[in-house]
Amino acid sequence: MSSPARDSIRHSIADRLLTSLEDLVRRHRALGSHAAENSAQESALHAELIAAEVAHELAVARSALHRHPPLR
Repeated sequence: MSSPARDSIRHSIADRLLTSLEDLVRRHRALGSHAAENSAQESALHAELIAAEVAHELAVARSALHRHPPLR
């Protein structure tokens, strides 16, 4: 695969990661106003959910980047 095509794919992977993380932040901020009213245990679970979603998005991006490594 040519370098411009590979660069385009890697750029798309980065864009998808950033868009996914922005969506995640937006979703959890909307839920955050409700979390403030909830117990400490529910808040901890909410934080764990956010961490799991971020970890998932990073794993997806990392996997895609490994399939399309930069040319040297």
